[in-house]
This record gives sequence, structure tokens and C-alpha cells, in this order.
Amino acid sequence: MSIRPFRDIDRKKTKEINVGNLKIGGNNPISVQSMTNTLTSDVESTVKQIKEIENAGADLVRVSCPDKESTVALKQIVKQVKVPIVADIHFHYKRAIEAAENGANCLRINPGNIGDRQKIKEVIKAAKNNGCAIRVGVNAGSLEKDILEKYREPCPEALVESALRNIEILENEDFFNLKVSVKSSDVFLSIGAYKQLSQKTDYPLHIGITEAGSFLPGTIKSSIGFGSLLLDGIGDTIRVSLSDDPVKEINVGNEILKSLNLRNRGVRIISCPSCARQAFEVIDTVKILEEKLSHIKTPITLSIIGCVVNGPGEAAQTEIGITGGGKGNHMMYLNGVENEKIKSEEIISKVVSMVEKKAKEIEEKNQQ
Repeated sequence: MSIRPFRDIDRKKTKEINVGNLKIGGNNPISVQSMTNTLTSDVESTVKQIKEIENAGADLVRVSCPDKESTVALKQIVKQVKVPIVADIHFHYKRAIEAAENGANCLRINPGNIGDRQKIKEVIKAAKNNGCAIRVGVNAGSLEKDILEKYREPCPEALVESALRNIEILENEDFFNLKVSVKSSDVFLSIGAYKQLSQKTDYPLHIGITEAGSFLPGTIKSSIGFGSLLLDGIGDTIRVSLSDDPVKEINVGNEILKSLNLRNRGVRIISCPSCARQAFEVIDTVKILEEKLSHIKTPITLSIIGCVVNGPGEAAQTEIGITGGGKGNHMMYLNGVENEKIKSEEIISKVVSMVEKKAKEIEEKNQQ
């Protein structure tokens, strides 16, 4: 038992699968992904966006393949990026075969939408021959007709039945390198479906609140949905679905995992909302530091508190801390201990320098 058991999350141990060189499920870290919104056939634009998403901290990236031009472009795209690529396929089985043959590391499909058994067999054969994983992607907005007729509307039971049906199709063809999702734009429906599915299968679960909306409402819906599932130990890979820059999806996803201690990457800033007691401009300082420290990938905790009410206490819990003091004299803390007094105009440069130094020390220690 840890020294703070109230923070412990007992993750469900699912089957481990491979998506390119990325391992998902088992004891592996929860992976974060996003999806491009460029035309996949536009190789230059798509590669540029994939690299931006990857640099933000993505573990894998999905691209849509609605036509042959897109699947042909995959061959050039995968050669220029490092992150595993998931090809998003819906109805045409030939697109799935082409994507697997042209370098996709995973196919996002719904086998029930592909067509007859022979077409499914051909897709599975292509996936096997090319070391390609498959994600069974069930969505409340595109359930099979017979399942909708049975349940009358999308509900957790309907999504789970669809997922299990499609898993069985793959298993009957001896295909097991797969993960599953049961997404909805409804938070309650998504949570209910994932909780039920988690009890019925040991395959890795890709969780998400689909079509969550623009940045603010989408972030809130995703945080509520993900938080409920992740605290119950459910989820092996996530995608925050926003009507916004895909890079923001990665930022939000990583922050959700960071807040639950499920994945620590980069600087975690603890900062006060500021009030009349603040001895320096907290809000502006935090915004500047977020930008200047965005290149740091090493996990480091930093507190930026505007006054002495909570400042020393927060600094005691972080590796680096700033507490506002009187007459423009502020205290910098290292590992909870007072280190030096600094002026308001020194805060940014001192903190950036100290964080970079700390990151280097940690990296060198890890390499020993």
C-alpha cells in the first residue's frame, strides 16, 4: 500500500496489444491520441499536422481514409513520421486492405459495417499479413439497424452488444490484436457503456466522449467522462474529441492523466486564482511560464502562489515553488525549502532556469 492510499487507482489489467512499436493495455501507460483534420491525400499538410500533434505529446495519431487517394498517400505519410498511425475506415473494405498494405499500424473499423464474411476475412488477412492492429469502434450515432430496432434508441446495452458482436467476428477469424471503443456524445451513455463493457471483455479499451464540442464544453464533458472511468481503473488509451486544433486535444488529454497521476509528462503547475493579496501578477506569470516551459517533457512540479497564505504549504509539496512576498521580494523554494529571495522581474527567468536545470538533473539520473 502506498503512503497516500486515497490517491491509488487500481487499473484493470487488460490484454496487451501492439500498435506499431507502441504497447497498449497490460501494465503499459495510458496512451493519448488525436486525429488529423487535413485531407489525408494532401501528404505535406497531413505530415505537418501529425508532427505537431506528436510534438505536443501524442502516442499515436489517427487519419481518415475515405478514398483510395487517402490510402495511397499513407505510404508516403508513414515514412515521414515516428508516431504510429491509425487509419480510420468505415464502410469500404478495400480501403482497409489498402491502408494495412500501405503502412497503417492500426485500422479503426466496425466489422459489422464492412459487409459479408468474405470481405471481413480479406480485411483481417491484410491486417495479419502487415502486423496491423484493429480497433473495433462502436459509436452511438452509427449502430447496426437490428440493434437499434431491438433497443429503440442508443443505450449502454446496445453499444456493448454491438461491440461484443464485432469482437466475436474478429475472434472467429483468429484475430486478437485488437482494442475496443463504445463512444457517444452523451456523457452518461458513454460512462455506462464503458463500465458494462469493461466487465465483459479483457481487451484494451479506447475511451472517449465523441463529438464533445468546442474547446470549453468539450474539455469539461471529456474531463467528467474520463475522470469517472479512469478513477474506476477503466481505460488504456484516450482521445479528447474537440472542435478545435488537434494539438489542444493532446494537451487536455495529458492534463487529465496528469491530474490523476496516471501519466506524468512535463511541468505540472499549481497556481492560485489570484486576489487582492497577490504580491505579483500571478495570471500573467503562469501564462508566460506555460509557454516557456512547454518544451519540458520531464515530470516536474511547480507552484506559483501570489501570497504567503497558502504559498509555503504548496511549495512544500512541489519541487520548485514561488511565494509572493512584500515590497516585491518573493521567496523561491526548492523541494519545499526556502532557497532565495527574488524580485518580481526575476520570476520568469529564475523559474525557467531552475526548471530546466532540474529537468536535466532528472534526465541524467535516469540514464545512469
